[in-house]
Amino acid sequence: MALTRQSRLNSNQQQLLLSQAGSATAVFENRQELAHALQANSPHAAQALLQLESVLPRCTQELAYAQQHRIRMLCWNDPAFPARLRNCEDAPILLYYLGNANLNAAHVVSMVGTRHCTERGRDICQQFVAELKRLCPDVLVMSGLAYGIDVASHRACVEQQVPTVGVLAHGLDEIYPRVHRSTAIEMLRCGGLLTEYMSQTRSEKMNFVQRNRIVAGMADATVVVESAAKGGSLITAEMANGYHREVFTFPGRVSDAASAGCNALIRRNQATLITCAADLMADMQWEPAPQPGTEAARQATLFPDLTPDEQRVADTLAATDADPSLAELATTLGMPQFKLTPILLTLEMKGVVKLKAGQRYHLVR
Repeated sequence: MALTRQSRLNSNQQQLLLSQAGSATAVFENRQELAHALQANSPHAAQALLQLESVLPRCTQELAYAQQHRIRMLCWNDPAFPARLRNCEDAPILLYYLGNANLNAAHVVSMVGTRHCTERGRDICQQFVAELKRLCPDVLVMSGLAYGIDVASHRACVEQQVPTVGVLAHGLDEIYPRVHRSTAIEMLRCGGLLTEYMSQTRSEKMNFVQRNRIVAGMADATVVVESAAKGGSLITAEMANGYHREVFTFPGRVSDAASAGCNALIRRNQATLITCAADLMADMQWEPAPQPGTEAARQATLFPDLTPDEQRVADTLAATDADPSLAELATTLGMPQFKLTPILLTLEMKGVVKLKAGQRYHLVR
């Protein structure tokens, strides 16, 4: 906590000190030697180290506040610290967390956008979250609890009971904007609130930019729903690109000011165009969850009544390791291709065989 209170020590320097010393305690105990080593190249950082002890009373006060309000303090080496964020060179070394969502969920998506969203933008949030829940039930959705797309995303998650975490640009002793307080309280039931700032930290403009790096760094993919030509969501998208994370966006009409930034991201190849959650799932190569009823329907077609020729083809495919082409299958069966083609077509219609890329036939097991 004392390290994060020193503004002259940036996140990169804090991480470096932790890695060199082994722990924050070791940094504190060896601050004189570390300050001496830093003096030549970074005199401000050296001075900050020498003044660590002066901020301990404030840290003690914050520790008591966090314990009183059941706020978890996730340190850099804590297993619960977001692992994806830990891989970012400018990540904070300490987070304050109130909630129950798993910050290291199997799939994490950030949804961001303009504060002046349209009804279309809100509809996209609703539809996207609903489909995402169906296809990827273990997903965690991140955003910034700001006006517009941020809060629309959180509210859609609350309605769909999808875990969602809001990253704040201030301490956990307040909610900004205040009108989102009820939404924030609802989020605590199936998500949470996260920040790098101590209580009593005001919502400064720069804090929102800093907040964006957490929104981008915690996620596998960032989705820009709507964005004007300039805005914080474009900064988040740029940060996600810098972290080598995937960025997706919904396109808009050329006349839509609320989608000008989205269209620009696509034009500059900084984001992939999507129209639904299934597009994101496909591009991320995430396996969709089995849908209710589909397994039973598929099983019903596994062993339909087959003619002797159809059964012979199915048995041959079952005994073949690789998916054969029409010519290869015809050779194996000793059957002319003109006779084999309609049999394969019938098997496709019955759901027994599937034609895959490269004109190869695959048995649906």
